Amino acid sequence: MSVTTPDLDAAALLATYDAQLRAHLPDPLPAGATVERDGPLVRLRGLDEGGFITYTDLGGLDGPELDALIARQTALFTELGESVEWKLHGHDLPRDLPDRLTAAGFAPEERETVVVGAVAPLAAAVPVVPEGVRLREVSSRAELDRIARLGETIHPGTSREWWADAMEREIAAGPQSVTIVVAETDDEARTLVCAAWIRYVGGTAFGTLWGGGTHPDHRRRGIYKSLVAYRARLADRRGFTLLQVDASDESRPILERLGFTALTTTTPYVFRP
Repeated sequence: MSVTTPDLDAAALLATYDAQLRAHLPDPLPAGATVERDGPLVRLRGLDEGGFITYTDLGGLDGPELDALIARQTALFTELGESVEWKLHGHDLPRDLPDRLTAAGFAPEERETVVVGAVAPLAAAVPVVPEGVRLREVSSRAELDRIARLGETIHPGTSREWWADAMEREIAAGPQSVTIVVAETDDEARTLVCAAWIRYVGGTAFGTLWGGGTHPDHRRRGIYKSLVAYRARLADRRGFTLLQVDASDESRPILERLGFTALTTTTPYVFRP
């Protein structure tokens, strides 16, 4: 990989994040996924439950032109009968973009923090797995269904079957583009207690970390930290130099203690027809 990694200066890292990750497309695209462009927007459909809108920046759009761009998205997804997420970042311009999205019918969901860390020191740490727990890489549909059920346990009242479907298609399209790691008890029951995955973003310096939700009975034992170290080693072996996470309020302090730097926030604004 020939991508240049900047110094771990927050401003330089944010510029690199914007340039390399903001509008990056899955490559290869999973079966059934489509990509469309509308001005500065990149619109993806067929990846998750609904559509997804991203961009590097809005190119200075403001006023009536920006409102018209937003209105085209709501009109399209109303016609399709699908929800769509507009991924808004805390440093996006114009500053009144959240108000414009809300006025158009988008609703904000839980805000997360974009954090970035250097791979080398994270990969140098030996994953310390709690006694009675083991880490294992998985990819089969049966394992994906186990992870979906764990997600439903962690987030009661939600269905995660869509995630298993989407991840199965992603693995089929590019088996080397993602690695899923589970933490499970090492007894006969093999109880799944945590699952996390890393996506290797080709043509960038980044591996991106996802998941990490831990069963309530097994929290505060260092399982999440062990999975970060494990995935950092995977990224290091492939030549990636940075790791990026959209961190929840629970995981952000852990990641910052591990050396990650907070760069900006990200909030899903979701339109549901």
